[in-house]
Amino acid sequence: MLWNAKNGTVPLGNTKMHYASFGSGPKVLVLLPGLSDGLATVKGKAFLLAQPYKLFFEKYTVYMFSRKNDLPEGCSIRDMAEDQVRALKSLGIERFSLLGVSQGGMIAQYIAIDHPEMVEKLVIAVSAPCCSEMAAENVRRWLGFAEAGDHKALMIDTAEQSYSPAYLSKYRSMYPIIGRIGKPSDGYRRFRANAEAILDFDASKELCKISCPTLIIGGEEDKIVGAEASRQLNTLIPGSELFIYPGLGHAAYEEAKDFNKRVFEFLES
Repeated sequence: MLWNAKNGTVPLGNTKMHYASFGSGPKVLVLLPGLSDGLATVKGKAFLLAQPYKLFFEKYTVYMFSRKNDLPEGCSIRDMAEDQVRALKSLGIERFSLLGVSQGGMIAQYIAIDHPEMVEKLVIAVSAPCCSEMAAENVRRWLGFAEAGDHKALMIDTAEQSYSPAYLSKYRSMYPIIGRIGKPSDGYRRFRANAEAILDFDASKELCKISCPTLIIGGEEDKIVGAEASRQLNTLIPGSELFIYPGLGHAAYEEAKDFNKRVFEFLES
């Protein structure tokens, strides 16, 4: 069965890292999600997460990883990259293509910088080479909502900053119930650790070390990191390709119907 959806965990020191895998292909594609992973991991969700990636199943086995469960205070984006590499090696995965979205794209940058022998091709979506003032303003506001325990405000603000007006017009009716679901049981500890790491992130001076073929995808209306961040990545990563979706924002990877097709064609080119 091509879906071959599985849930798994990797021990990492005194904690563990959850992952979901799907597909049956001989090549490996690793997916790293954004900051939302700080609110809810991929634990037990393999079948639910698999559907958008059906295009890959014949040629790739796809792994989607969460950050490790217990992130220590002061954990950096580079530390998260090293955690990810340890997890992949423990699964016997030594060579792979890599797709990182938003914060996942920041982690992916350091994996490609520090472990070039492992990354065959790299896709960075709606991410940035460093934490700009725009990104910092968003992250600090979300940390404020988390500190106040205002889950509804956190979820609504994230949606308003991420999605296009057309998308939001269909889903704003759900706002009255959005604060009742998905609230983390750890008092936002894991979310805060993820978010605070973004504030200190700056890989811009090392991006010249990325040697694998790289595709950068952005959204022209991105209100979280800005479209200019994708253009900066394109300038700083040698030989990289750039595509920016007009009319879409930070959730371009979710809204654009051809996003996964575009990634697949790049990986197979």
